[in-house]
Amino acid sequence: MFTKSYFSNLISNFKKQLNLSLFLKLAFAILAGASISYLKLEYLESYTYDLRLLIKSKTPFREKLSKHIKIIIIDTTTIEKLKAEPTFSDHARFLKMLKALNPQYVVYDFRSEAGNLIDFQGNEEEKLEFVNEAKKIPNFFIGTNELNLRGTENKLKLNAPLDTLELRSCPRTSDISLYAKDGVSRRLMVSYQGQAMLQPIIASYYNESIANQANIRGLFDVLDSKQAYIDFHPKGFFEIFKFEDVLDGTINPNVFENQIVLVGSDTGKSSKDYAMTPYSREVTGMTSTELQANIFQTLIDNNSPVKTPNGINILVTLLTSILTVYVVLALKPSRGLIIMAAMFSALVLISTSLLVFFNLWIDLAHPLLTIFLCYYFFIPYRLIIENRRSWEYIQKNKLLQQVEELKTNFISMMSHDLKTPIARIQGMTEVILKDQVPLSSTQREAVDTIKGSSDDLLKFINSILQYGRIESQGVELHKQSKDINVLLQDVIKKHEFLAKVKKIKIKTEFEPMFPVQVDVDLMKQVLSNLVENAIKYSSEESTVTVKSREEGSNVIIEVEDQGMGIPAEDLPNIFMKFYRSQNVKTSTIKGTGLGLYLAQYFTKLHNGEISVTSEPGKGSVFKVTLPA
Repeated sequence: MFTKSYFSNLISNFKKQLNLSLFLKLAFAILAGASISYLKLEYLESYTYDLRLLIKSKTPFREKLSKHIKIIIIDTTTIEKLKAEPTFSDHARFLKMLKALNPQYVVYDFRSEAGNLIDFQGNEEEKLEFVNEAKKIPNFFIGTNELNLRGTENKLKLNAPLDTLELRSCPRTSDISLYAKDGVSRRLMVSYQGQAMLQPIIASYYNESIANQANIRGLFDVLDSKQAYIDFHPKGFFEIFKFEDVLDGTINPNVFENQIVLVGSDTGKSSKDYAMTPYSREVTGMTSTELQANIFQTLIDNNSPVKTPNGINILVTLLTSILTVYVVLALKPSRGLIIMAAMFSALVLISTSLLVFFNLWIDLAHPLLTIFLCYYFFIPYRLIIENRRSWEYIQKNKLLQQVEELKTNFISMMSHDLKTPIARIQGMTEVILKDQVPLSSTQREAVDTIKGSSDDLLKFINSILQYGRIESQGVELHKQSKDINVLLQDVIKKHEFLAKVKKIKIKTEFEPMFPVQVDVDLMKQVLSNLVENAIKYSSEESTVTVKSREEGSNVIIEVEDQGMGIPAEDLPNIFMKFYRSQNVKTSTIKGTGLGLYLAQYFTKLHNGEISVTSEPGKGSVFKVTLPA
């Protein structure tokens, strides 16, 4: 027997299996997330970072123009106007005109190498003229990529007679052998071996807080240097002027006052004059001079993008992995895809918003790779589980079909075999009752009991046979035109004796109507079942009301009783086969649980509907709707 302890053990084992399954899924998710977190994805991450920077450059709220930096460029139009590349003599005249415009700093960014100044032509006298004009500008510097090693300070000089000019380390970095290894410039160098670069020194004039390098936002160590990421600005943020315009004196006198003026080249002659940036990976994507302007501006604003700590990135990856595994293994594919798309969109939106509004660089490559790998790794696992379940369901279904067939055959066989002895019993009782030999009252009561019991048993057998037919091959309709009121009168007449025994009054309210097409035998069974139930489940000396009427294109039949009613929790189930409510089971009223099932089935065969409304203790109303 199934005891209470048996069911509690069953539930306990189920919970253990559920917890074990949940634990395994969680363990798989954490393992997958942790493994992916430690993959080197600098190239992919840098690419997603570049895309976010591009989006940031399109935001409307950023400042439209730099307040402290101006760029002067030598380009092809300069060469066309001068009939040659500017010489030392041209640069001397240029610096003389520029000094009159009162710049705060002038930085020559021609990618100088220690020992010479690239592509400047001129004799010694012209070089001295250039040096003299440069020295008249208080803060004149020539930038170079060269770095001073510790202990070799002040060893970085140009060849004579240019050796008296300030040649300062003003490097630009690129991810050639580190990080993404794609040649893109994303970083600025603040110091090398403790020696400050030119950019932070000049920027501290406009932002005194970064005079202490520890205050520079986003600093991190790279080998022997301190570096930060560049906060790039879109094209047009830095005003660009032509070299020849300064020579001609056509520049507004106040435009360079108290400004950092960067002088460089955009002739397309040398790749050293250009840099690849997050905005463009073309070789000539941005001039070296504009890159330097972005470095200066980043330091002045002290707004370098800051990478979130590695712990936060790992946590985001782990959470993404857990959610992905849950979605793949626990949800329906359609809903899972929607959630995956929403999660992907949320990651992109949040990471982009953090960079745009707060200059926070949160790792995006690892979570996105986690979504992709976990989805495509666990989908086959789920398919294996689903196929296994499907196979089990198919096998169970086959077994159930066999059991159902055996059950139907058994019921049919037993019902047919039982009808013969029942018929004999009924025949013998009829013979006894019609015999001229009088029976005593006890004998007659016994024979009546036998007859009543055999009638009940025959009714039960007929219901079982009908159910068997329905389950095996269905029931065919044999319709004919019939007045529903006549059918109802025949059914009521058949049950008058049962009503008289319980002193129940059967009240009729029939409206005249045209005949409808019905299977007379089947519809009589439907109506007989409803009227019989109304009498059986009603208390003595109550009333059963049978109504008929037409509503639009339908015929309505209602059977109303004043019986015990049906509990609300049983109403959804009363038309199920073999179902009997709990309060009926505990009563002495007999039933098979097939009557209402057959009534509903036969009604639906007629394209009709059967429904019930009931209130416990007050009675029930069964309503049959048939198409007229």
